[in-house]
Amino acid sequence: MLSTTRVKLSVMMFLQFFVWGAWYGQVTKYLETQLHATGTQQGAAFATFSIAMLIAPFFVGMIADRYFAAQKVLGVLNLLGAVVLFYLIQVNDADQFFWVLLVYCLTFAPTLALTSSIAMQQMSSPEKEFPGIRVLGTVSWIVVTNIVGYYGFGDKVTIFQLSMYSAIVLGIFSFFLPDTPPKATTATSVSQILGLDAFKLFKDRSFAIFFLSSVLICIPLSFYYAMANPSLTDGGMQNVENKMSLGQASEVIFMLLIPVAYTRLGVKKMLIVGLIAWIVRFICFGYGDGGSGEWMLFLAIILHGVCYDFFFVTGQIYTDNKAGEKIKSSAQGLISLATYGIGMGIGSYLSGIVKDMFRTGDRVNWTSFWLVPAGIAAAVLIVFVLLFTDNKRIQATKDELVPGNL
Repeated sequence: MLSTTRVKLSVMMFLQFFVWGAWYGQVTKYLETQLHATGTQQGAAFATFSIAMLIAPFFVGMIADRYFAAQKVLGVLNLLGAVVLFYLIQVNDADQFFWVLLVYCLTFAPTLALTSSIAMQQMSSPEKEFPGIRVLGTVSWIVVTNIVGYYGFGDKVTIFQLSMYSAIVLGIFSFFLPDTPPKATTATSVSQILGLDAFKLFKDRSFAIFFLSSVLICIPLSFYYAMANPSLTDGGMQNVENKMSLGQASEVIFMLLIPVAYTRLGVKKMLIVGLIAWIVRFICFGYGDGGSGEWMLFLAIILHGVCYDFFFVTGQIYTDNKAGEKIKSSAQGLISLATYGIGMGIGSYLSGIVKDMFRTGDRVNWTSFWLVPAGIAAAVLIVFVLLFTDNKRIQATKDELVPGNL
């Protein structure tokens, strides 16, 4: 790869996650403080991303892949997204906010696949070259959340203004990216996009249990993404966004540990470690505070690397090895739709309902709130331990690992 191409792709990935990170982790806090939204309204707004993720594969697979150059589609979508964000920052009603945010997410969700596609099509060996470029997205997330935390506008409309201006920059920059023409030469079916070809894997009981566990664990995962920021803020923690960025830093560190852990522990033990980490972190969120118990909050944040990498990234490798060459893409597509679309969508909406359940006046009983996702994770752990039997120690090299998206 030419050095100029590598630089362009790295900048693209940095801007992509800068646009996203500016608002994603802070949106529920903004809704509560500025729009006085209920927990249910907050959860529903957060679920717009999952709704968009269910639709995005159709757009990318049946339109972008077949008719238009990917870099041009990326540019147009970002500029359209910036226009929608311009209207979003003027919305003062929580119900109206939901619909405008949904429209924005419909422009944003496809860009996640598009940036990956643009990058990989410029590479002769994506499994070796992609991680080094993709990691700029994680770095970007850390940078933008620290900017938000340092200037203290996590609950201000500024988060969307920052995202809007970044989207404009990425939108214009996209037209200068390497040409990535449509690659589909044959008709793409709905079943291929949805990953339905991978349903044959469900004949394997362990894979079926893994799939079910992946969907269910995404429910408490959404509790974290949707409500961790306001919970930490109410608990008295200062500079919340800065400190939450430690979660992304730990994600990078534990990513590097996966090859060793995967070969020594095997699939089952690694997935169990990830599930236990989820339970521990939710308990820490529930009983920690910004005073003498702040160490528990830091532990909960830092455990993000174990939680995400040891379950989701390990799961991606496990799925890849189970599927084989013919249905590899379908299997990964099915997992993505089920987890980020269905699992996180349910979790986002449910988190808002649970928040309202434990709200008294202007106060939320966060201890009781966090025990709910801890209980869900514990139930998933029990089912997984009892029914999952595949514990092969398959060699996983660093070149196979792609850093997580959050």
